[in-house]
Amino acid sequence: MAITDWPESERPREKLLNKGAKHLSDAELLAIFLRTGIAGKSAVDLARELLKHFGSLTELFLADQEALCQLPGMGVAKYAQLQAVLEMAQRALREELKSGDIMDSPQSVRDYLRLSLGGREHEVFVGIFLDARNRTIATEELFTGTLTQASVYPREVVKRGLYHNAAAIIFAHNHPSGVAEPSKADEILTQSLKQALALVDIKVLDHFIIGGRDTLSFAEQGLI
Repeated sequence: MAITDWPESERPREKLLNKGAKHLSDAELLAIFLRTGIAGKSAVDLARELLKHFGSLTELFLADQEALCQLPGMGVAKYAQLQAVLEMAQRALREELKSGDIMDSPQSVRDYLRLSLGGREHEVFVGIFLDARNRTIATEELFTGTLTQASVYPREVVKRGLYHNAAAIIFAHNHPSGVAEPSKADEILTQSLKQALALVDIKVLDHFIIGGRDTLSFAEQGLI
């Protein structure tokens, strides 16, 4: 049955306008983005199939062009639109992180890191440099590594901290394996960075590990 034949209160677009986006399921939100379905399937049916195929909205957004475009109802235009939505979401979160004390919006930090690091195929080590009021000065990808590790050099991190005149820093790196658990090497590195930065009066507030949709905070685990 076409969505136009559904009761008006159940149609995704009307439901969003009447109740707000938070009241829609992932499939309903995705259906609004898709706009149309394919022969024999409504936009909601197609959205459900896409979510089942990729496992989640996050994995769908992070899918590469080849993986997405080979599926029925998708193509280069839809892939470009998804990438534009993803980039807008990242920019909005970056703006939010810059607008005030970053420690007042821990969920925004997590969301931003998941969007920017969650789908990367190689390890990436990121620094979020903060001023004395914990407002974001800059976010940098400091080191890029292999599938399983990235070499991090405390001296270079200190140099970047001084360059930005940072008072504090939050680190993050991804685990392409999808497991957001710290290794012993991660713990040793964090302590080394903390000690090196303390010499120049820069505090390490946290270190996040991103594994797919999961995020681990060193501060919350008592590892900082």
